Amino acid sequence: MSARARAPRWRRWRRRLLMLPLVLVLLSILQVLALRFVDPPFSMFMVARQLRAWTAGDGDFRVAYRWRDFDRIAPTLPLAAIAAEDQNFAAHHGFDLEAIEKAREHNAGGGRLRGASTISQQVAKNLFLWNGRSWVRKGLEAWYTLLMELMWPKQRILEVYVNVAEFGDGVYGAQAAARTFFGKDADALGTAESARLAAVLPNPKGYSAARPGPYVQRRTQAIQRQMRQIGGVAHLEQLE
Repeated sequence: MSARARAPRWRRWRRRLLMLPLVLVLLSILQVLALRFVDPPFSMFMVARQLRAWTAGDGDFRVAYRWRDFDRIAPTLPLAAIAAEDQNFAAHHGFDLEAIEKAREHNAGGGRLRGASTISQQVAKNLFLWNGRSWVRKGLEAWYTLLMELMWPKQRILEVYVNVAEFGDGVYGAQAAARTFFGKDADALGTAESARLAAVLPNPKGYSAARPGPYVQRRTQAIQRQMRQIGGVAHLEQLE
């Protein structure tokens, strides 16, 4: 093939490569827009957990997950999630700059590391991405967070969060957690049970909602106080 014939082919491939970022951006926008109305059948974290089990030879393992609409989940659970994870959730636009600065100052002093991810950021990570600390993943997390904040109402973000959050090893979402740890449906959760589930969110594999140790018990009590301080379930009305 002559050099003249190869040149148009190279230009075609170059155009395709240049179009690839735009295609990926459009696909991510469509993905987020669709999930505003369609309940996700799984999250990427669920897929990763299932694959880890299979590759480890545990063919019987199955992720525990069952979607529940917001009005079929006890309001104390989303309230507990806000109180524990993101008390400025109703006011910020995906990123809590004040919390980020406080976490930076705290971590600079040593001791237990403190995160500053908002509920919106956690949904972006859990639903669309993978665990890790690379700049690529953090960049994609920020992108998906912005898209969700632009296209989803706050209540939808919180609804997805309490449905895809991991409350125990392989136990995802309010309904699976309520059945696994308390033998009841998500709409029957009490205040203390909701606070206990929120208490294990920082480390659902290390902490147990079924057999809470001293740390989880103390954190559960603190979350219940915070739930009262932010106004109780009436606080959720700010999300509508």
